[in-house]
Amino acid sequence: MLITQSAGKFLKRKSFIPLGDSQIDLSIPVVMGIVNVTPDSFYDGGKMEDETVLLRAVEKMVEEGVTLVDVGAVSSRPGAGSISTKIELSRLLPAVQAIRKNFPELPVSVDTFRSWVAVRVIDEIGPIIVNDISGGSLDSLMFETVGKLGVPYILSHIQGTPQTMQEDPQYDDVVRDVASYFSDKVKKLTRAGVKDVILDPGFGFGKTLDHNYELLNRLDAFKVFQLPVMVGLSRKSMIWKALDLKPESALNGTSVANTMALLGGADILRVHDVKEAIEAVKIFCEIKASIK
Repeated sequence: MLITQSAGKFLKRKSFIPLGDSQIDLSIPVVMGIVNVTPDSFYDGGKMEDETVLLRAVEKMVEEGVTLVDVGAVSSRPGAGSISTKIELSRLLPAVQAIRKNFPELPVSVDTFRSWVAVRVIDEIGPIIVNDISGGSLDSLMFETVGKLGVPYILSHIQGTPQTMQEDPQYDDVVRDVASYFSDKVKKLTRAGVKDVILDPGFGFGKTLDHNYELLNRLDAFKVFQLPVMVGLSRKSMIWKALDLKPESALNGTSVANTMALLGGADILRVHDVKEAIEAVKIFCEIKASIK
């Protein structure tokens, strides 16, 4: 059985995610805008290191209808090098401070696998969502820390680390294996006192092209957890390699993949291109509304 007794505590599905004194409404799918303040991310590395550029980009996302932004200061592209906590914070803190000052009502997620980084950011700007690509595997204190902080947590699946994840990923059945991973991790999060969990199957994180498309095709399998599901497909290699393109030309493919994810039950689309993702959500909602 994929769901443990502890995981069952989450089974009454919420249509919102509480965040401080407010909440994020998930009654219809929402869009999370990607804000990378790194010099080496696979698509937009180096573009948002300047504060003025950063704020213009966030303003554009807000105008296009973004619900929340995810700010990251460490590249997680395959083979990316590691950086110190000090460097991560030196990039991250000015960015989240600027966003909170200029867009005080905009919910913020922070893309980090370090519990201390989450603590520092919350000390600076208040409640955030912690988006941990490692599922707690790179920091043994992450689950305990998030439980004490009382903030939502995005539980991502990864096989290996960003440095090793694409060397030769293997699964007996990728969907069942990821579901088993979620079941085990949700049990541990429950014990640590984490109350709000979002699942991310981790497209591209230790998966071949075939693994990624099998996950996308069977995304509805994760509905059994009755937890919100986030997908991050934006301009990833599973799209541009399949189309024999470069990331810069993968927007149309991303929109198609996002639409398929919505049909499979995705609640949050994590994207570089907000306008197109919002349009995909609108079309999806029209389809759902037409079903009598």
